Amino acid sequence: MTSMISLAAPQPTHRLDRFAITMSGLCLVHCVATTVLVAIVASAGSVLGSPLIHEVGLTIAMIIGAVALGRGVIEHGFMMPSAVGGLGLGVMSGALTMDHGGAEALYTMTGVLILALGHRLNGIAAE
Repeated sequence: MTSMISLAAPQPTHRLDRFAITMSGLCLVHCVATTVLVAIVASAGSVLGSPLIHEVGLTIAMIIGAVALGRGVIEHGFMMPSAVGGLGLGVMSGALTMDHGGAEALYTMTGVLILALGHRLNGIAAE
């Protein structure tokens, strides 16, 4: 009976150790990324705040969204993922018309989350 307990015990510990190592790695990545991001933002704030960044990002999101969500409709026949993704793109587009600031950022993030939901629904529909 002792040997059965000793054989079963390492597996949960091993999983816990892997989880702890993963969390430590994520913590390290977070710390380094935060430091690097703060340094970049401090030196290049005008570039990152440029409306051109938002316009190019939205253009790329629209192209990828049209291809991925449109292809999904053709493959699985469900319109809902495309409709949800289109709503997200619309919210993101509307945010571009706002003054740069808190409300604009909130609308942009909301649109991004809705678009991500559309892509997730597209993946679920394809399964």
